[in-house]
Amino acid sequence: MNHTHFTYLLILSMFLWGAGWTALKILTATLPVDIIVFWRFFIVSLSFLPILYFIKKPLTLNISSLKYILGSSVLNISFMVSSFLGIKYGLAGSGSVIITTLSPVMTFLLVALVFRRRLENIQYFGLALGIVGGVVMLELSDLSLFFNSANIYFLLSATIWAGVTMLSQHSQVHIHPVHYSFFISLTATIASFFYTYNADLLVVFEQGSEFWIALLYISVLGQSVATTIFFIAAGKLGSEKTSSFMFLVPVFALMIAWLILDEAIQLHIVVGGAISVLALLFINKKPNTF
Repeated sequence: MNHTHFTYLLILSMFLWGAGWTALKILTATLPVDIIVFWRFFIVSLSFLPILYFIKKPLTLNISSLKYILGSSVLNISFMVSSFLGIKYGLAGSGSVIITTLSPVMTFLLVALVFRRRLENIQYFGLALGIVGGVVMLELSDLSLFFNSANIYFLLSATIWAGVTMLSQHSQVHIHPVHYSFFISLTATIASFFYTYNADLLVVFEQGSEFWIALLYISVLGQSVATTIFFIAAGKLGSEKTSSFMFLVPVFALMIAWLILDEAIQLHIVVGGAISVLALLFINKKPNTF
């Protein structure tokens, strides 16, 4: 495959991720979060088996990678619960824009604080712009509106995902990215099973076709397939160029939520999302490129 083919695959991957928010919204109206979390991670783990066969790399696990896997498993479960509650009480399109655009900003801020990295002036400007975008999207000008809405869950999800990103970045020294994703899903499946073993896990087989389409979509296409495409493309095109395609996720998410769920596209989400995307450009650009 040439670079053009990988570009098309990346656009497909972003579309699959974007549509996942609509699928999650459908799931929130059916069963409790603990049951959804278990089955999602269980199906994701199964769907990784043919992918592991395809990449033909021996599956290995060592002590060095174990701490990253355990940490990311806890954070992934927390992210799933938080985003589930946010989407349940809010809009799928709004949640996707807030989480997708604020997560990179939160990641950069978290790395700077944890590792005490000195930032360039242009990066400080980008962070300030990202905060402005967050204020607009989360409607922080009216705190009563913020605390009585799903926005607090969206902000929590963005913060949790920043932690996931940090762990994922450092884990690649010790373990292959696809192996890492598989072990996270497997560990999260086991952990969520022990948490929900008293629940009626078999109730999913009483659900209709819409539920199963949404569950299989978010588990297989929206997670395993999209993530694998992203990892492979990153190796061919480079992480910087590949990451820039992430800006397509909220666009697709808003459009699909509008088409399928008939969600209104809110002006403050579009404006705040655009500001946050601009902030990410400043954060990620090197000073000598301006």
